[in-house]
Amino acid sequence: MTIFESPDIAAIRNVALVGASATGKTTLTEALLLRAGAIKTAGCVERGSTVSDHDPLEKRVQHSLNTAVVNCVHDGIRIQWLDTPGALEFVGQSLPALEAVETAAVVISATSGVDSTAQRMMAHAADRKLDRMIIVNRIDVPGADCAAVLAQIRDVFGRECLPLNLPAERGARVVDCFFNREGSTDFSSPEAAHQALVEQVVEVDAEFVDRYLNQGDVEATELHGPLEQALREGHLIPVCFVSAKTGAGVAELLDVVAKLLPNPTEGNAPDFLDGEGADAKLVHATPDPDKHVLAHVFKVTVDPYVGKMGVLRVHQGTITRDTPLFVGDARKCFKVGHLFRLQGGEHVEISRAVPGDICAIAKVDALHFDAVLHDAAEDSHIHLKPLAFPVPVHGVAIQPKRHGDEQRLWDLVQRSVDEDPCLRIEQVAATHETVVYGLGELHLRMLLDRLRDVHKFEVETRPPRTAYRETVTAKAEGHHRHKKQTGGAGQFGEVFLRVEPLPRGAGFEFVDIVKGGAIPGQFMQAVEKGVREALAAGVIAGYAVEDIRVTVHDGKSHSVDSKDIAFATAARKATWVAIMEARPIVLEPIVDVEILAPASAMGDITGDLASRRGQVNGTEAQLGGAMIVRGQAPAAELIAYATRLNAMTSGEGHYTIAFSHYEPAPTSVQNALRKEHKPVEVD
Repeated sequence: MTIFESPDIAAIRNVALVGASATGKTTLTEALLLRAGAIKTAGCVERGSTVSDHDPLEKRVQHSLNTAVVNCVHDGIRIQWLDTPGALEFVGQSLPALEAVETAAVVISATSGVDSTAQRMMAHAADRKLDRMIIVNRIDVPGADCAAVLAQIRDVFGRECLPLNLPAERGARVVDCFFNREGSTDFSSPEAAHQALVEQVVEVDAEFVDRYLNQGDVEATELHGPLEQALREGHLIPVCFVSAKTGAGVAELLDVVAKLLPNPTEGNAPDFLDGEGADAKLVHATPDPDKHVLAHVFKVTVDPYVGKMGVLRVHQGTITRDTPLFVGDARKCFKVGHLFRLQGGEHVEISRAVPGDICAIAKVDALHFDAVLHDAAEDSHIHLKPLAFPVPVHGVAIQPKRHGDEQRLWDLVQRSVDEDPCLRIEQVAATHETVVYGLGELHLRMLLDRLRDVHKFEVETRPPRTAYRETVTAKAEGHHRHKKQTGGAGQFGEVFLRVEPLPRGAGFEFVDIVKGGAIPGQFMQAVEKGVREALAAGVIAGYAVEDIRVTVHDGKSHSVDSKDIAFATAARKATWVAIMEARPIVLEPIVDVEILAPASAMGDITGDLASRRGQVNGTEAQLGGAMIVRGQAPAAELIAYATRLNAMTSGEGHYTIAFSHYEPAPTSVQNALRKEHKPVEVD
């Protein structure tokens, strides 16, 4: 069997390699492909020659930015590996990979032990009911303490974490503890590890418990059923030791995947939902090639040669060339033109895809991230349980260097937004800026580098402006007469109005109490338009005025010269006059902030938040020595906060913000904003 053939479903294994940066996932992927014979020579991250890191930007920065799909065959089993990026900023790539596999393999470095990324990915995998395993890499590196790391793993993740093999000769090789259990090891013993494994596995099956108590042991070959059950239920989390650099433990890891990990019929079926909200019904796909198709798009790329490409996992049915498929609730289907198996950056066309297969469909513009593909009209409302992505809050304002390229800039950035659910682009009306939001400085820097290096598109960047607002704190009257004579029909309109404050968050009210036709009714719409223009432009600092009631109570008109433009101009300038007399102030946006970070950094975080005019409303302890801090702070004080948080937490903290309310800005801020603004002149 080749890596591009579709085998029986029972001969498929799907494994996502997840974990922090610098744990060696990509190097491990190369070692696995080499050992399985899928490549002749292992590539190197530093030389940019790995199968996984095929993107030019990945080669330049020397770390993974995207999830790569690679295949190998071992002992007649086709294993589909998903090599994911480890940096927190690229969790929009790594989290969706969990949707395509039965097993999440969390890679941990033997030199640094359990980190916050490993904890997060273990929690995400448990939430998706995936089988979990832990791979301890770099066991041969000087200073590696595998015994201490295993103890830490069991302390953080539970006593169900048990080794399937143990390092020997200071990490030069590993000794199997499940099938053979012979040989000396650097710590513990194969026999003790084997006994612990058997006792843990048989606990899920009463029949095997009795046999174990009566006979003292059970052959490993007889434990396949209980082992799969223990993995599905999270009752067993196997731990394997490897050195991707030397190859120690790589062959044993392939054996574990082929012999012990679940095939698509043995893993927990993903939670599909039929419908929305409280009325949604749980639906489980059946890995049957003869049923109607259900497939999930967990990754979208825009390839310069094949166009838009959706990478998908087939959960039910069989997809072949010319199969008609619907995208979600679309009424019009498309026919599959080309079906690809992926090997990093290589796309090899295949004839069919069965349940368990991970493949790609190209040149279908309707494909989008998280889409469900199906061939039955009754499945139009089926979707997967949504993933909980971090909210992108780190923003940068961008504009093209060349005037007139605004639409092309939007289109290029939108491509990256389509590929990454943790990127967002927004046209901010309040500040007249195009702002791109991501999960951190590195996330946005890679986006900007891609614009420059791949698309040859130059942009200018700056921190986004804060969306301040203005309001009034007192009642005041405003009046303006607009009279213009240019030798023919002139312009005339006169408006008397009153402004007064409204409760915070009330917005804007326009009231017409004009009596006796002082302002003819046909011009009142123009009056309101002028008022709104004045409010939108701002008065003291150039920001929109809100929480205000404007009452028009009198005016004058001319039977010949009165026009819409005259009353709009008079109303705009009368509003400006009134606001200037109504003790105007600047409001600043206050946001709710939630910070997840190691407990050891809590003092620095709360102190830093206070220095930013923020307040802490509460804290909450989390598993693994983490804490959540909840509070509020001015949005302007949290610009570039990700950089500061990374410094305080050694890169292990992250945060989310959400708009809460507006409140008056401090006097110093108000004065600075007034000074920067050039007020409108009223004649």
